[in-house]
Amino acid sequence: MIRKCSRSTHQTLTELNITPLLDLAFVLLVIFIITTTPLVNNLVKLPAASKHEKDPPRKANYITVEAGGKLWINKKAVDLAELQGTLAGLRVDDPDLSVIVRGDGKAKYRRIRAVLDACQQANVTKVDLATETGK
Repeated sequence: MIRKCSRSTHQTLTELNITPLLDLAFVLLVIFIITTTPLVNNLVKLPAASKHEKDPPRKANYITVEAGGKLWINKKAVDLAELQGTLAGLRVDDPDLSVIVRGDGKAKYRRIRAVLDACQQANVTKVDLATETGK
């Protein structure tokens, strides 16, 4: 039996793959471009703004609905018939009237709905419902 000399089937790598090196170069270039602050900001001196006093926050008007159905507006007891007139009077003084409705958790929903209807009929558009955060 004659043995043949086995030749290595592996050939040496004579070429250098530069694709990963180019990827690294582009990533470094992008990082350099992003982190470099532009010099354009130093070319123009912007004028200073004058200070403007903030308007004081508007006073919110509270409508409280008790569990028994009794109504209060700004700590003054009212009934449902007076509520719309009172809101209309407040709206004359402040056209941008803001109302927060605080209803007891045991109050009837129809009573809250009646208060919201009175606000709508008095043309009060800024109405919020007060709630407590859950525990």
